Amino acid sequence: MSRKKKEETELVSKKNKNKSLRVIPLGGMREIGKNMTVFEYGDDMVVIDCGMAFPDTRMPGIDIIIPDFTYLRENRDKLRGIIVTHGHEDHIGALPWLLKEFDIPVYASPMAMKLLEIKLSNTRPKIVSKKLQVIRAGETLNIGDFSIEFVHVNHSIADAVSIALTCPVGTVFFTGDFKIDYTPTTVDPIDLGKIAEIGNRGVLALISESTNAERPGHSLSEREVGRAFKEIFTETTGRIIVATFSSNVFRLQQVISTAESFNRKVLILGRSMLNVFEAAKSLGYLDVKPSTIIDIQSLDSFPPEEVVILATGSQGEPMSALSRLAYSEHRSTEIMEGDTVILSSSMIPGNEEAIYRLINELFMKGAQVIYESLSEVHASGHACQDELKQILTLTRPHYFIPSHGEFRMLYRHAELASQMGIPNERIVLTKNGDILEFDEKGRMSFAGYTEGAGILIDGSGMGDVDEYVLNDRLRLAEDGVVSVAIVIDAQANRLYGDPVVQAKGFIYESEMNHVIELCQERVKQIADELWEKKKPLKTQMTSADVRDKIQKTLFELTRRRPVVMVAVKAI
Repeated sequence: MSRKKKEETELVSKKNKNKSLRVIPLGGMREIGKNMTVFEYGDDMVVIDCGMAFPDTRMPGIDIIIPDFTYLRENRDKLRGIIVTHGHEDHIGALPWLLKEFDIPVYASPMAMKLLEIKLSNTRPKIVSKKLQVIRAGETLNIGDFSIEFVHVNHSIADAVSIALTCPVGTVFFTGDFKIDYTPTTVDPIDLGKIAEIGNRGVLALISESTNAERPGHSLSEREVGRAFKEIFTETTGRIIVATFSSNVFRLQQVISTAESFNRKVLILGRSMLNVFEAAKSLGYLDVKPSTIIDIQSLDSFPPEEVVILATGSQGEPMSALSRLAYSEHRSTEIMEGDTVILSSSMIPGNEEAIYRLINELFMKGAQVIYESLSEVHASGHACQDELKQILTLTRPHYFIPSHGEFRMLYRHAELASQMGIPNERIVLTKNGDILEFDEKGRMSFAGYTEGAGILIDGSGMGDVDEYVLNDRLRLAEDGVVSVAIVIDAQANRLYGDPVVQAKGFIYESEMNHVIELCQERVKQIADELWEKKKPLKTQMTSADVRDKIQKTLFELTRRRPVVMVAVKAI
């Protein structure tokens, strides 16, 4: 080796000495949604995905939840870019908030990039980024000390990729959302050969999604859904309405192709579905005859047996196209007797009540409703147990980190890995904000914690709502509110008239007067006690003191604790 080459090698060795790889999940652990994972080596930091999650019933008034960017702010000078695995909202939905704050490159596949561009253009104020770069499966991207390979996988959206991220410490294989579909409709099967090649090179850690880790066997092929559609179309004489996830381009294609084979026209309802349709069409991902797609004004020109409506709303969303059709709130059409409605999607946990309410309404309107439990009209985009085992077999990771799922899902996935021979001490169940560190010899340790709970978006506000606000909202929703307005005659040291008491959402109307009178009597009693002791009401009759005593009185009467608001004014 030449002296110059030796000096360069020693310099690189010195530079990398004691460097470790940090892996920090900021979302997607022990939850569904807001997927985001940070990878940090030396002075370089890249992020995979930046998604959003929807609130649950314990978060009234919250629109969405996004990851906490605290760790990125603290290491702003290291942040080199965002890598996107695919274009679902739980992987790109928080990018507008991130790009408002960080002017960094975003690398995404063609379909994900199209959807991101639409999202950024619809944000107010509009976000313009000149650092959006399209990447494709099979390509390799070098960012600092990271070499990043993109691997084609099957999922319920086009252009989904897994990522092999390599640095001097080793390779982390990050599956993203995937399934193993040997017979997809319009794309190639998952690139298992490439995954096996990466596994043969050596995988330090596998981070694999866990959504369907509780489901045995193998996920249904997308092609099977097409067969189910053909059977339904054959037996149906009226209009057919298909509700599905708007991002599932393969499902859109199957519906359109089946409609064309039965000489039916297709009407697309719902802004998000129209956006995906236009994006997929511009990329050449949809094969559609020009005469197939019709607009809403042309709908009445065709008899019911010649019409298919593709609509959003498979999750019972109140403002979706299907809900507006079902509840006769659409300005141009509605569900009619003889319609057949196909809910071509799974029920996302938490949406069951809204979906069954919608199904009931559709039946009452005279429609036939077909959903997943009755027919194979949906194929999950997530791997079941046999597929998860196959990825474990191909990658043979030293460490295994289940991700993308509630804790029960992560736990079941960890059990699978243990059954596959990975020692339990090398299976890591993390939570959002955990900092995992892999040293230069590939040994893993916990290096600390960062903020990982998520940021609540309320209207246009970001992070303005905390647990105290949510607790108040829940109390208002569950127990109601009682307000008491008190005016004190300071000169006479007496109440200036009766207190004004109002109650909302607290007690039955028939008992309202009794509660109001009880609160008024309690306030008068407080005032009389102070007057008898010759204490000034102006200073002694505080809002906090009155509130506490009113709350105690109401609890003794009703065993409930409404929010009590007291206003005291002296004149």
